[in-house]
Amino acid sequence: MKKLLFFSELGRLLKSRLTWLVMLLVLVSPVAGLVWYKPASAETMLSMYLANPALAGGAAGGILFGLLTLYELDRTGRSRVDVLVDAAVSPLTMAFLRLLSLLAVSVLTLALTMLVWLPICRGLIGAVFDMGDYVPAWLLFMGLALPLGILAVSSAWQFTGRADLSLVLFAAFAGLSLTVWADNWQLCWLNPCVWALSDDFSNVRIFRSAAWMRLTWLWLLAGIWTLSWLCIRQYRKGLLGSLARSVRHVWRPVLALLLLVCSCTAWVAQPMVDHSNPDQTVMSFYELPYAEDLVCTGRSVQVYPDTASGTVSGKASYRFRNTSGREQTAAFGVNPGYTISSVQADGVDVPFSVSGYQEYNEAMLEVTIPAGEQVELTIEYGGFPRESRSMATMQGGDEVSEEYLCLENAELAPRLMNVLPGENGYPASVEITLPASMTVIPFGAGEAERVKENEDGTITWRYETNGTGGILYAGDYVREEIEADGITIEFYYGRKHQAIMEAAGAVDAVREVVDYCTGHYGALSFSDGNTLKLIQSRVSGGGYAANGASLLDEADFTAQNLSDAGKGAASGEVMIHELVHQWWGLGNMFDSSDETDGWSAEGLTVYTTYRIVRELYGEEYALEHYVNQWQKAVDDYNLNFYVRCPEYLEMLPEGKRLEITNSLSYVRQYCEMPLKILKAEQLVGGGEAMDRILNGLFNRELDPVYPYLTYQEFLDACGLTEEELNLA
Repeated sequence: MKKLLFFSELGRLLKSRLTWLVMLLVLVSPVAGLVWYKPASAETMLSMYLANPALAGGAAGGILFGLLTLYELDRTGRSRVDVLVDAAVSPLTMAFLRLLSLLAVSVLTLALTMLVWLPICRGLIGAVFDMGDYVPAWLLFMGLALPLGILAVSSAWQFTGRADLSLVLFAAFAGLSLTVWADNWQLCWLNPCVWALSDDFSNVRIFRSAAWMRLTWLWLLAGIWTLSWLCIRQYRKGLLGSLARSVRHVWRPVLALLLLVCSCTAWVAQPMVDHSNPDQTVMSFYELPYAEDLVCTGRSVQVYPDTASGTVSGKASYRFRNTSGREQTAAFGVNPGYTISSVQADGVDVPFSVSGYQEYNEAMLEVTIPAGEQVELTIEYGGFPRESRSMATMQGGDEVSEEYLCLENAELAPRLMNVLPGENGYPASVEITLPASMTVIPFGAGEAERVKENEDGTITWRYETNGTGGILYAGDYVREEIEADGITIEFYYGRKHQAIMEAAGAVDAVREVVDYCTGHYGALSFSDGNTLKLIQSRVSGGGYAANGASLLDEADFTAQNLSDAGKGAASGEVMIHELVHQWWGLGNMFDSSDETDGWSAEGLTVYTTYRIVRELYGEEYALEHYVNQWQKAVDDYNLNFYVRCPEYLEMLPEGKRLEITNSLSYVRQYCEMPLKILKAEQLVGGGEAMDRILNGLFNRELDPVYPYLTYQEFLDACGLTEEELNLA
């Protein structure tokens, strides 16, 4: 009987024009993610053409299905046949069947949307399209938003019995997710915090985060719906009377309680983000006094990532020299997601404790070191690495998968906090076992070597380093070795990106940039003698450098970015632009606190790209594709209404004002400033004179308090004033 009623209700829904209108609106709603609703801000192809459409579809779909649900639940009341329907079928049974029917329609809508958008996404994303990203993105970002909207409205209606009040409650609930809760990854039930999807590497971590949030809300709203279901009015009784009658079947309130408990447990026990002190000015772990007469003479680490589950297990050994003649306490920083299973000194268990307080993505492990002069301490640890709460809206960096891995400091092994180094520092030997498809890259001067091929298809790698921590990258990388200006460049980039890199002439671009910039400005301070690793990372929002290695964000080398005419006339020239940032951006830093300021790393980078292109292709080509383009953009900028009448800009809504401001800032940084630098070149006596000035600025002695290269320093080095560089 119930099965017949379900199919009857589902058939009625599918015969309704309103249902098909809602389905059609949901199907086209992802277009908003291509046009104006773009929560995934990174410029990777999957972020722009998969994450944003799916997120837009989820937000719109959740709201539209909520409205459809309200319309359907209030239908019998509007038609004044509710008494007749309740007499024929139990109100509880009918509410359950309506819920199942609406959920079935949402599943059908999702399937149609995924089918229609498959060729669209495939065409827009291009070579890096992957069904392994496409399916979970639509299921998690859009698909699960539809039942959440249905459950939310159903619950409100069953509690209140009024359509108007239910609409207000749902509007407030959805509005909170889109505004106040938008920066809290656990609260934004309608619009998950997804700032980026990687083109070249796995996105399992961000999918797990979105799935955990969705699961938490599904349990919560299912529990609330079950509770509201018990409050459906029966036998002309009110809310409490109906509830008292419905709870006679004990399993009903027990089910509601169980769902709510599961939701609360999932909320509290979430494994994705730590509970570090949100005050970023507190650095108590770095202020610990050093243990007296205790030094570390070396350490060794064996790490075993489980790329299927995303977890890490390991064993770290530390050699201490304790000349104090008494027990000492050594402090270590450990990732908050790890548990310490065993701590032994010379094979004997010793006391240890892990603090509940967390700071900068670390918890403190304190271990008692025996009084013996030579002690070997062994720590066994493991777990799911948590990310810092300060970066909760930008999750994905701690990826552990078969395509990519990044373990930093306490994620790799417990990091020593309060023990001084021996005569040779903190020499360390690190071994890591990974699938054969992955290449291990220590971030620094060391080189990893294969030491063992295991029967399960994994390979054990080993490298030597020195320090209390360390950063390790691994992934499905292509390695290119490039000789340029006496330097050996080890260039690592994702295998998925190989076709795009080859089309952009990445190897030639690296060689040309290193030859030019090293010859004109000087060698990078973070190169290790005659060797430098350039490592393409998973999209992270920026790069950084250390002795012997520099990180390149994959977002800088997407097909979309390589077609940015503001950075170069062709993809190879955009590649040159991004590599020049190793000198102007990393080699010399710029204060980026004021995004409207025209002086930034981009000005000198665009100018240097122009100089390289001028040397490669001639004056005429550089003039046509660079200088003329800058001048046209600046001319248009000066004619812009909001530039001439800035008081009107302040009257616009914040979103529109920000869009216009960003557009104008782009022109100032990428077009106006290069023109000013080019004018300075002419005023100081030509290209060679400007090269000497920039060489001096690049190699200047840095002020540790404010190490940034300022516009005034540039003007002083040129012997010019700001007014002299104004563009007429």
